[in-house]
Amino acid sequence: MQVNVSATPTRRALEFGIYRDGDNNLDASQSLTIAQALQSSERDGAVEYTVEDTTGLRADGDDIVEGKPRTDSFTIADGEIGDPQIGKARNMASESNLAKFAAQTLDNAEASGAKQTWIDLVDHGGGDGGGLETHTGAVMSMPDMAQAIADGIALHAKEHPEDANRGIDGVVANQCLMSTMGFADALSRAGVKYLAASPETMLSPGVPTGIADAIARDTSDPSAMAKQIVNGAMREGTAAAFDVLDCTPGKIANAERTIKALNDAVAADTGDRAEIRRDVASVDGMVRFSDATPDMPWHADRPAIAVYGAIASDAKLPAQLRELARCAAGATQALVLAHKESRGFGPFDGSGYTDAVGPTIHAPLSAKQIDPWASHGISETHNAFYDAVDQAKFVHALA
Repeated sequence: MQVNVSATPTRRALEFGIYRDGDNNLDASQSLTIAQALQSSERDGAVEYTVEDTTGLRADGDDIVEGKPRTDSFTIADGEIGDPQIGKARNMASESNLAKFAAQTLDNAEASGAKQTWIDLVDHGGGDGGGLETHTGAVMSMPDMAQAIADGIALHAKEHPEDANRGIDGVVANQCLMSTMGFADALSRAGVKYLAASPETMLSPGVPTGIADAIARDTSDPSAMAKQIVNGAMREGTAAAFDVLDCTPGKIANAERTIKALNDAVAADTGDRAEIRRDVASVDGMVRFSDATPDMPWHADRPAIAVYGAIASDAKLPAQLRELARCAAGATQALVLAHKESRGFGPFDGSGYTDAVGPTIHAPLSAKQIDPWASHGISETHNAFYDAVDQAKFVHALA
């Protein structure tokens, strides 16, 4: 007797979307992230990759040369490329384009039976100022990145109601400076559980795609998963510091509540502003290397835990204010599932990063550093976190 057995989809541990915007000076170096996906896939079939790659690179015999940009879309599974499509170069800084990619990644996750779905955003980044820079200099704002992911989740749920509970579990920001309170908050609102990112600048190609293997191994153990992601990111020596943040709504809400209480108290305490300003100034901003110029906007982005800790430990300040700062530091620290920093990041002259534990906040100490790119349509302050915690009160009390 013959029995017909219907084919069932391979059950993957992880669907890992790679959204690579290579239409700029990082095209060649960051193209390694695609090669790494192929190598990882050959070793382990637990991960399927959904790729959208806008690039100008092409093979010319044994050489790789640059040409007219195009967008390649395909999957990678078991060491093989599937469903390849080549088309006109897309605007990777478009919210609608990222939303469609997020939906496609979720569609593929359903088809592959993946336990989790992550997206890797690969390009230039500027913290809460945005990222995914095009060759024209346009960027996608940070709130738009998060909204695009939310829109993609909604689009998948609409088209596949049988899989409506699936979402984007984590985001890897393979871009500089994206471990921020603002981005963690925005992703949390979009339903994302984890943010893996650096609070500092990174060297291209940045985060190795092999961290997808670490995620796949530990989908049921967030702490172990986070440690393995950080270990993988730091092993390559391309990041000065790296975090995995817990973006669950309760933890984000607690951090926002305590930070708002501190910000409101700082704004009300006119007598101690000079002392608080000295505390904040004692914490170096981001972009710590000798070639950094004084006008770089990210100098005003400081590690949140270090800033709140400096205020909390200042015996010259009122006890109540210090307690509020201690609570803000603790609630922010609770977001950090895993972290590592370089003991002396060689390419950046051995600068120290021991205080860069966790996300940054926008904390300028001069008027020109408050939203320095606003005149160019790029803002670090037009986001939900900045409004929710009254960050403007804190900034204007000190800058």
